[in-house]
Amino acid sequence: MTDLATLIEQFCEYATHIKNYQPATVTRYRKVLTFFARHGDAAVLGQLTAEAIHSVFVYGRTERNWCASTYHNYYMTLSAFFRWCRQKGLMSTDPLKSIDLPKLPQALPKSLTKQDAHTVLEVVQNDVYSHPFLRHRNYAIFHMFVLTGLRRSELLNLKLADVDIENLALYVRNGKNSKDRVLPISVELCQSLVRYLSQRKQLNKSSPYFFASFTMDTGFTVHGLEKLVRKLRSISGIEFHVHQFRHTFATQMLEGGCDIYSLSRMMGHSDIKLTTIYLSASVEHLRSQLHKHPMNTELAHPYPLDGVC
Repeated sequence: MTDLATLIEQFCEYATHIKNYQPATVTRYRKVLTFFARHGDAAVLGQLTAEAIHSVFVYGRTERNWCASTYHNYYMTLSAFFRWCRQKGLMSTDPLKSIDLPKLPQALPKSLTKQDAHTVLEVVQNDVYSHPFLRHRNYAIFHMFVLTGLRRSELLNLKLADVDIENLALYVRNGKNSKDRVLPISVELCQSLVRYLSQRKQLNKSSPYFFASFTMDTGFTVHGLEKLVRKLRSISGIEFHVHQFRHTFATQMLEGGCDIYSLSRMMGHSDIKLTTIYLSASVEHLRSQLHKHPMNTELAHPYPLDGVC
């Protein structure tokens, strides 16, 4: 009987080479499945029973303080793994059938205010750097987050050939769900990118990745970005994470009058329903629709209320 650790690696290879999933997804698969194997005391697949899985979920909720969304993410990873196992004839039943899922809270995406986004950009621009390359690269990175809504992996995976300065466009290749898309970029963002590229050229960087490391001739890394974010949080006093810039982009686009279909394409959503949540998150957009209610004008208050509204 094949041990569970080997099956997990085979499943991750399948996810990588057959399903063509992103490295981050495969890494999450490996981490979650290894976690269940260890805490469920399962050395072989047959030991990963419904009872063992249930006890690990209880441990996660009570000892690790998992929120409902973390529970769901772990559940979905197990579901994908067990489905693969059944396809290979390694198991006949799904042990997850008896595992309940907690109700997910209907939380709105958290975005930064326009002022906070400006503040972060100002901090990036005015920080003290050892070389101009760092200033222009770091500013270009956060300027791109704010004005394109790119995911972290999409930005870090951009290649030089994916940024078309002349035609003001970005080519996002193999984004989430292996989808490609083209994004327009503004003149303002283009100017930031040009300044960065000038510094990059002076340092003779040959890395194919658009955003390069300062110390090595490689692409800028997740670790480097996380270190930069921690520094910016400390200086600005604003608690934020990179993905909030994506939410901020969507909210600001709607408040600026962008239609939901165009925004969905720019965000790279597989279903426009994913984009509509930003309608609820955008108070200004909702307020702008109030005038469409015919009774707002038909039943105007007959007595002016001085000092109100």
